[in-house]
Amino acid sequence: MHLGSRLFNARKSKGLSQEVVAEKLGVSRQTISKWETGETLPDIRQAKRLAVLYGQSLDELIEFDLDVQEIQEVIDKTTDELSNRIDWTKMWSKKYPILSRYQSEVDIPLYAGELCRLLSDLEKRYGYNDLDAFLVLKDILATVWKNRKRA
Repeated sequence: MHLGSRLFNARKSKGLSQEVVAEKLGVSRQTISKWETGETLPDIRQAKRLAVLYGQSLDELIEFDLDVQEIQEVIDKTTDELSNRIDWTKMWSKKYPILSRYQSEVDIPLYAGELCRLLSDLEKRYGYNDLDAFLVLKDILATVWKNRKRA
């Protein structure tokens, strides 16, 4: 959901009209409309006042960069055939350059062997197929990463 939609929904959930919000913030109704349609954005002070008015934290109100629903739609529309044609390492290395150079630095067979052992253990212990074991291991790694970031 984009910021404009979040602002619109927050206002509606409080049962407020654009006119009332505009009056409380000292702006025009047209300004509120422009914010809600995404034509313009409120400045940080106005965004904070909107959050207070709508009973939300500023983070909750302006969290629009990550549109989970749009990401889910892309995932749902991405076929295995398309996914197999994408060089994911190349794509992600634009954001994380280590992915384009670690192959010359890391003893890949050593770590690959350990990962294969873990995958085999998941398959045997829980009856997972190859893909399911891989996805479970990926999710476990993500959990470990989150826990390390908190520490």
